[in-house]
Amino acid sequence: MNLDRKQIEQLVISVAKTEILPRFNDVKRHYKKDGSIVTEADHIVQKKLLDAFKTLCPETVLLGEEMTAEQQQDLFDSGQALWCLDPVDGTSNFAAGVPYFSVSLALIDKGEVIFGLVYDPIRDECFSAQKGQGAWLNDQKLTLEESGFSLNQAIALIDFKRLPGNMATRLVTEIPYGSQRSLGSIALELCWLAAGRGHIYLHAKQHLWDYAAAQLILLEAGGVARTLEDEPVFVHTMSPRSTIAAVDQILFNEWQQYLNNAR
Repeated sequence: MNLDRKQIEQLVISVAKTEILPRFNDVKRHYKKDGSIVTEADHIVQKKLLDAFKTLCPETVLLGEEMTAEQQQDLFDSGQALWCLDPVDGTSNFAAGVPYFSVSLALIDKGEVIFGLVYDPIRDECFSAQKGQGAWLNDQKLTLEESGFSLNQAIALIDFKRLPGNMATRLVTEIPYGSQRSLGSIALELCWLAAGRGHIYLHAKQHLWDYAAAQLILLEAGGVARTLEDEPVFVHTMSPRSTIAAVDQILFNEWQQYLNNAR
């Protein structure tokens, strides 16, 4: 299918600036059955983009985080080209006034992620990638080079909450990395890795809308990512996936070996 990267970027940026930024620091929040937060911005951004894509790309469907699980699965199983949207990735940050959240959008066609976009409205930074064509931050090409860092020098982006207890304990007590962060938006963290703002990454349970776009951006920038089971991060499933990632293969190998020993 024909894809106009700049047109998609402009659409997402326009909706985010119009619907998300005016609601920042004035958030009406609700809680889902699983305890996670949802806001007015989540619902409005999802509806705006759903309506826009019906006109812009009528041959595709849009799966949004704020749909029911049954709706999501039906769309995923439809066989059509699929836009996968997280309207506000990092909703807890957004609702608390923490300026670290993003819009994440991926295009999945024939069992592959072929386009990914993650937009940070606070910094006006748009990360994007097309499969086999590279990754960009705004209009600048993202190209990761060998970092030269060993594991004990690396800045680690780690979500501890969903890790196996023994692994989390070892990471906290042994501290094999140089320093650690947990910033609260999966999509944006992976994009920051693609931009060299951090060196290694770990998350044990990410939903499709969390990681689909950003993992493509990281890989197209030259980063490395696998699951804890040493599988590709994206496979054609709605089931949550884990991610081990690094900015280069040498650092990834050292990070993966440590985690294998810590399991």
